[in-house]
Amino acid sequence: MPRFAANLSMMFNEVPFLDRFDAAAKAGFTAVEFLFPYEHSPDDVGDRLHRNGLTQALFNLFPGDWNKGERGFAALPDRFADVQASVKKVLPYAKATGVKRLHLMAGIADRRDPKAVDAFCRSVVWTAEALAKENIDLMLEPINPRDVPGYFLNDFDFAAGVIDDLRIANLKLQFDIYHRQIVHGDVTMALRKMMPMIGHIQIASVPSRNEPAGEELNYLFLFDELDRLGYDGFVGCEYRPKGNTVDGLGWFAPYAPKTGARA
Repeated sequence: MPRFAANLSMMFNEVPFLDRFDAAAKAGFTAVEFLFPYEHSPDDVGDRLHRNGLTQALFNLFPGDWNKGERGFAALPDRFADVQASVKKVLPYAKATGVKRLHLMAGIADRRDPKAVDAFCRSVVWTAEALAKENIDLMLEPINPRDVPGYFLNDFDFAAGVIDDLRIANLKLQFDIYHRQIVHGDVTMALRKMMPMIGHIQIASVPSRNEPAGEELNYLFLFDELDRLGYDGFVGCEYRPKGNTVDGLGWFAPYAPKTGARA
């Protein structure tokens, strides 16, 4: 049975960020993820996580000024120092939460530019090696160009090729099913092919990015497929609820606790 992690950047927005840990635990989740924790102190984030008995599945390294359109700097040739600074910035949060997977955002750059490709690979190698010292896996996530126009890492085959070529033990693929469906389709066959390198999976309906029910994808089949493939990592619920978060958790009911314990 998949292990679901509530994405606190998108879910439970009815309450302030730190209170979403409480809300996720009350709803039956045992794990959470989010985009960024950096507006809060590591101690505050860690306290909310641990007092609810939650596991931190994933979050992103610092991406730069989000409000100004920055989406990371890994593929930007003149921003390597910012990549290094982002690792220094993330480590107190990693320690406070015990997270074992961090996502490095590539940034807005042209993937046809050899300088951008070289910068990306350099950033990935350096970051993966730095995180390996902390027993943390580095995730690479392809993101569809409809949601983030101009994003460098917008192709699953390219990402898989980088991981294959670099052969770094703690470098993994973050397979967001929503992004995969928009970019390439053929979700099930890609999962079967890429499973050995997948370190984290995320879900949402397509095209709305709402609850993983209905629309283009048969998530009941896909959840069963993850079991058939032996995937034992987390499945991040990176979707925008149509309305109140709890009211939209009907899809989660079959996977929620059947007794007093959370699942």
